[in-house]
Amino acid sequence: MHSTSAPTLESVAALAGVSRATAGRVLAGYGRVSPGAREAVLRAASELSYVPNQAARQLVTRRSGSVALVVVEPVERFFSDSYFPLVLNGAQAHLAEREVQLVLVVLSTARERERFERYARSGHVDGAILVSVHGPDPLPQHLADAGIPVVMSGRPFEDSSTVPYVSADNVGGARTATRHLLERGCRKVVTVTGPMDMRVGQDRLEGFRAELVAHRRRYSPKLAAAGDFTVSGGRQATEELLARHPDLDGVFAANDLMAAGVLQALAAAGRPVPERVRVVGFDDAPLASAATPPLTTVRQPVVQMGRELARMLLAVVDGAAVAPEPVVVPTVLVERATS
Repeated sequence: MHSTSAPTLESVAALAGVSRATAGRVLAGYGRVSPGAREAVLRAASELSYVPNQAARQLVTRRSGSVALVVVEPVERFFSDSYFPLVLNGAQAHLAEREVQLVLVVLSTARERERFERYARSGHVDGAILVSVHGPDPLPQHLADAGIPVVMSGRPFEDSSTVPYVSADNVGGARTATRHLLERGCRKVVTVTGPMDMRVGQDRLEGFRAELVAHRRRYSPKLAAAGDFTVSGGRQATEELLARHPDLDGVFAANDLMAAGVLQALAAAGRPVPERVRVVGFDDAPLASAATPPLTTVRQPVVQMGRELARMLLAVVDGAAVAPEPVVVPTVLVERATS
């Protein structure tokens, strides 16, 4: 009876005409390898039907071949806000190209956070993309102190943070939205803000304030009501603003879910949009074009941001000599029927 032994990393390297180390880097999905060498190794592995031994690979590379995308929100928020799946979509697309596994983690409780920290410290992931971190959360620093590469979606809350991040131009986008309402003739423009324990909430409020001042309009904190990036939060904040400013005729909501709540509150109050009140959101989430009426909003390229987060994290995992610079992507106004 004729039998053949299973192909090894050495046999793949020999067939490809490269060193064992080069073949190992290609098959591990990490490190810099020339396109020609990468193609030769993958072709050789395919011809030999080579299947890497994951346990052995981890011993050699000290890497798991996995990274975590960590959403620091209640589970129901993850499923109700399209921002998170869109970031996931972009990150997964880039990681798949590098043959790196994505592990999705949603942290709702302190116990879940502790369990994830233990999991990450045990070497199960090579790095983490953190999404929707609130306030001076210790999680990014805890992971970094454990030697786990970390990048963040959104500007860190603390100015002293050195964690690399990817963000939209939140100040500029909010200015564009507010300018649009003013140029459409709105005399009393108000805003439904995001959470103030997040830079995204602070930055979009700052853009609103700066654009009012640029148009020689007086800014007052009473022109803003705090929301929480949910439909119900947007509705409640709008009811509060209507009670304070019955003459409001323009609303900038800091995300599209809250803008949907704005539309609900205005409809209940008998204030037709856009005839009596104009509304602009932020994100260009899928619900924006499906709203009644379709929502004018500021588009941020969330899928692109997810890809950039994954690219940035892998650069850190691969041992980039210099920490990646923050990436701030531009936004654009998408005009629809609410303004």
